Amino acid sequence: MSNDARRDGPPPFDRPFDGEDTKQRVYGAVLHAREPMTAAEIAERADCSEESARTHLSFYTDLGIVIHHDGRPVRYERNDDYFEWRRMNELANQHTVEELQARVSEFTDQIEAYRDEYDADSPGDVDVLEYDAENVDDVYADLGDWATAVEERRLHERARQKATSSTAPSHG
Repeated sequence: MSNDARRDGPPPFDRPFDGEDTKQRVYGAVLHAREPMTAAEIAERADCSEESARTHLSFYTDLGIVIHHDGRPVRYERNDDYFEWRRMNELANQHTVEELQARVSEFTDQIEAYRDEYDADSPGDVDVLEYDAENVDDVYADLGDWATAVEERRLHERARQKATSSTAPSHG
C-alpha cells in the first residue's frame, strides 16, 4: 500500500495522532481528554516528553484553549467555553443575521415538534423505559437530535445577537 493510500484513511485507533507534530499531538490529547489530566498523562497520550507537553500546554493556556488547574500535580483540561465562543463567532462571521434567524426558527420548530411528540419540555424529561423495546433506539435517537437542536438554537441565537450588534449603526 502506498503512503498516499494510508493518509486517506483514518489514523490507527491506537495512535490517533500519528504523523502530527508534537504541538498538534498535545492539542489533540487535550481535546480528547474527558477530565483534567497531568502533563505526564498528556505527554504519554501525545507521545512526547513531559517538558515538551508542558511547553505546548502553557502556549494553549495563554490562548485560552486549555484551563490550567493549580495543585499537586497541576492538571490541564480543554476550555469548552473557548470552543463554544469560537463556534459562535464562526457562525456570526459566515452567515447573515437573516440566515441565523431562519436557523433559530428552524431549530425552534424542531424543538416544539419533539415537545409535542413526547409531551415533555426537554429530552431529560422523557422516560425511555415507557416505550416498547422495539422503539427504544428511535427514542434515543430523537432525544439526541432534540438535545442537539436545543444546543444549536442557543449557539445560533448567540451568533445572531453578535451579528446584529456588530452591524447596528452607531449612535455617536
